[in-house]
Amino acid sequence: MSRPDPSGGEALFEDLYRSTAKDLLVYLTRRASDREEATDILAEVYVVAWRRLKEVPTGGEARLWLFGVARNLLMKSNQQRRSHQELVRSLTNELSRLAGGPVEAAGNELDDHVHAGLEKLPAKQREVLLLTAWEGLKPREIAKVTGSTANVVRVRLHHARAQLRRELQPDEPAADAQHAPRARLI
Repeated sequence: MSRPDPSGGEALFEDLYRSTAKDLLVYLTRRASDREEATDILAEVYVVAWRRLKEVPTGGEARLWLFGVARNLLMKSNQQRRSHQELVRSLTNELSRLAGGPVEAAGNELDDHVHAGLEKLPAKQREVLLLTAWEGLKPREIAKVTGSTANVVRVRLHHARAQLRRELQPDEPAADAQHAPRARLI
């Protein structure tokens, strides 16, 4: 992160923070999904302010500018959460389809089960699975995004699907598992 002009930049930023942080935190706490999200966004607001300190208006306009930054970051966070929820619903529907009917768990309980299954995936596997399901990217495209090879992406995607499938399907006797069709999630 580059630092603003040392001739007063730090003092200006500190004054800006001291005079606005409480109001911004109240604003974000009222609108964020929880206090942790509110504090994370608050930190992001001040990272933006630090990086763009020369662009921050003076006086009371600075407070409004920060509220605008906070609003934009909150909207971005909400969009990411909605997209994640849509992915969970999509995975839930796919699981139901693969199971040949409704899955035993219902509603939020199943969504929570899918969330938990995704969280158990190693980060790199979760990333390729989400880029495939969420963004509709092909392994070759994901390789460019992640800086790896298409073969590595395919292996990670295969492992992610297999592990998620194991996490989401109820325990089955070993004999039944051998004869079950090999379904692909997503």
